[in-house]
Amino acid sequence: MKKLFIITGEYSGDRHAADVVKELKKINPEIQIEAVGGQNLAEQGVKLFCDHSKMSAMGFNTKIIISHIMLGRKVAEYLKNEYKPDMVLMIDYGGFNLNLSKVISKFVKKIYYYIPPQIWASRKWRIHTVKKTINKVITIFPFEKEMYQKEGIDAEFAGHPLTAEMPEKTDKNKFFKENGFDTSKPFISIFPGSRVFEIKNLLELFCDSAKIIKEKNPNVQFALAQAPNIKDELINPILEKYKELNIQVLKNKNYELLSVSDVLILASGTVALEAALYETPMIICYRGPWFLYIVYRLVRCIKRVCLPNIIMDEDIVPELLQINANKKKISECVNELLNNDSKRNKMISSLKNVKQKLTDMKPAEKVAKIIADNI
Repeated sequence: MKKLFIITGEYSGDRHAADVVKELKKINPEIQIEAVGGQNLAEQGVKLFCDHSKMSAMGFNTKIIISHIMLGRKVAEYLKNEYKPDMVLMIDYGGFNLNLSKVISKFVKKIYYYIPPQIWASRKWRIHTVKKTINKVITIFPFEKEMYQKEGIDAEFAGHPLTAEMPEKTDKNKFFKENGFDTSKPFISIFPGSRVFEIKNLLELFCDSAKIIKEKNPNVQFALAQAPNIKDELINPILEKYKELNIQVLKNKNYELLSVSDVLILASGTVALEAALYETPMIICYRGPWFLYIVYRLVRCIKRVCLPNIIMDEDIVPELLQINANKKKISECVNELLNNDSKRNKMISSLKNVKQKLTDMKPAEKVAKIIADNI
């Protein structure tokens, strides 16, 4: 009986891993699977070596670093002395997984990496670790495959999991009726991020921008997408200052808001790709501590930060970062997308190209087949 061990580090990786396991069982139900994972993998009947809930903590404090090191040692010892897998599948979570790969590559026969670290964005030197320790990389962007192959690394493009996971566009009329919006008025959704420091750095800025937008578009309606991990106590005091904007806060409605909005104001992240797949006009903003921004500038490999722009290698979506992330520029960009049909249609056309480039592949099926054929 073949043995597979999967290593994830946060919720999204656990979800993608569970999709792969579901497809893998259809091909070969005899494969024994254990993992560092979460609820999604557990629901697929995978035995968890440990739950990864504590791994997704943000930051660089001593406690987090030590806990990661200790977990890495425990995983390595278990794989070497007890489980002895035929293959290890690493998913995302580059900092932990790449360091672990240096240890387990000495005794694990095959290490495959699905959703590899974005070395094309920063810290490109990590590709040397990939080359030394990873047997095959399974990428989610077509340009990643080409990049790895140029370095002599076995790589295969499986498609982006979002293309298979995202629901269809929401019925706008139905959604507006259920949530008290007017279909005859412009509708803007604000996504201030899912981390506390993002809310602190961006929400008030986005609200200030919304005030200026409303001055030129009095009928505009606003909604705010609240991440499930963000507490009401954090956002309510800020929104209290902007009562006149009548911003409606919606939880667990991200996909609906992304698909029905006229324009989106987004904190940079995967949400930009989700918006692109719905072909919804957007702007990307990010502002944080200057120290972290300077560090980012030092280690980044590409000029662009927005995934649609990176995928197409062109400036499709406005990127407003740090000093450029101010209420004047944000409001100008949004107003242009609201009121300039030419600009709006041009962006929509470009976003369609992004969607087409990622294709309609079924990533989980592809990854499962790669594993089944090579384990």
